[in-house]
Amino acid sequence: MSEGTMHAAVITAWGESPNYTQVPIPTPDSDEVPVKVMCSGLHIVVRSIASGNHYASGVLPYTPGVDGIGYRLSDNKLVYFISFPGGAYQEILNVERRKMVELPDSIDPYQVAGYANPALSSWMALRARTKELPENFTVLVMGATSASGKVAVEVARVLGAGKVIGMSRNAATLSEVGVDEMIVLDDNVSNTDCSAAAGVDVILDYLYGPVAQHVLSTVSFTRPVQYVHIGGLAGTEMMLAGHVLRSKDITIRGAGPGSWSREAMRPEIPKILNAFKTFKTQNVKVVPLSEVEEHWHNKNERIVFTP
Repeated sequence: MSEGTMHAAVITAWGESPNYTQVPIPTPDSDEVPVKVMCSGLHIVVRSIASGNHYASGVLPYTPGVDGIGYRLSDNKLVYFISFPGGAYQEILNVERRKMVELPDSIDPYQVAGYANPALSSWMALRARTKELPENFTVLVMGATSASGKVAVEVARVLGAGKVIGMSRNAATLSEVGVDEMIVLDDNVSNTDCSAAAGVDVILDYLYGPVAQHVLSTVSFTRPVQYVHIGGLAGTEMMLAGHVLRSKDITIRGAGPGSWSREAMRPEIPKILNAFKTFKTQNVKVVPLSEVEEHWHNKNERIVFTP
């Protein structure tokens, strides 16, 4: 590596894998601090932005990576930083001071790199997109075996859930997530018995599509339900008959940037990081950034890159 340059993963054409290459070390602006990146996760949103089809997809060339862990060069403190919509897949990154938080002691940085972003989705759904949930509320996590769904189970407990019901097609994996009750999806979704969800107070949905339609249409809810759409692993559209909304006490919201503000998110980040002290340890695969092309399409493991 030449003086004044660093290694980075760079995308030069939307939809293609990043190339591991050398780029100039950037000069920080007055409100930025240089961070030596330690690790950064390969999240769904990272691939989505890199496809060129995400609302945050900007201009080329583009360096992926929306968050990570690194050493703040001014004091060598380990920090969690947010670099959305990109930039973390490089050795040195200039980060605005307000977009970094010191990492609490005794927290595995690779767990945070792999799961802070997924945790944010359910954390903000419960904190910013629900209202007056009862004490020891019951929650249904739809898509509980996805990376986001697994950590949503942990988030729900930290934020006061007394009972967590998990939904997934994979019964064996679902049994390992740590839910109190399971709903296993049939290959034909319409054959799935979802009656176990009758007593839920809130639904965190990472599936959407026909699965969400089936749940909302067929379950005879016994209390007011707050449904929060977060992801679309099973589809991007839902056809819901009007009589469902007229006959049930359902509040429908979505959770994501835009439904809550950056200002609302910022004070929640330290709380999320502290919650990792109690979260169940999840599987991550740590690989060097130099192997980014090889692992870019790996969706079977939770990848964390180290520059």
